[in-house]
Amino acid sequence: MPIEIRVLQRGDEPLLDRVAPEVFDDPVVPEAAREFLGDPRHHLAVALEGDIIVGFASGVHYVHPDKPQPELWINEVGVAPAYRGRGVGTALVQALLGVARELGCSEAWVLTEGDNAPAMRLYTSLGGEEAPEETVLFAFRLDADSPG
Repeated sequence: MPIEIRVLQRGDEPLLDRVAPEVFDDPVVPEAAREFLGDPRHHLAVALEGDIIVGFASGVHYVHPDKPQPELWINEVGVAPAYRGRGVGTALVQALLGVARELGCSEAWVLTEGDNAPAMRLYTSLGGEEAPEETVLFAFRLDADSPG
């Protein structure tokens, strides 16, 4: 059965009820899915085999006061183990990049760990260029016990 790549829209939430194991990190939360797909700046491309989601790529486009065009942040890419190495991740990222082009984004970017060989191959194969400087990612806990 061929894999269909589709960018979901508001109203497509029921598709997220049928996801292959190990595609997302955690089970899909219906309220979060509804909010995500209801926000026009959020984008979710999925790979479907029949009615089962076997992969996804998510992103958000944003504007900034000192940038004349929006940019796309690719947040996450996940593919079920049985579908890895078959071009599914490539097709999903290409779908997001297509959305970004349609929106007039000037750039798209993504972060990954340097030792994540599959991700490094994927982003390089799509023409991504590794940033010349060393980037450090900071995470902030925002619960009641966190400082600040």
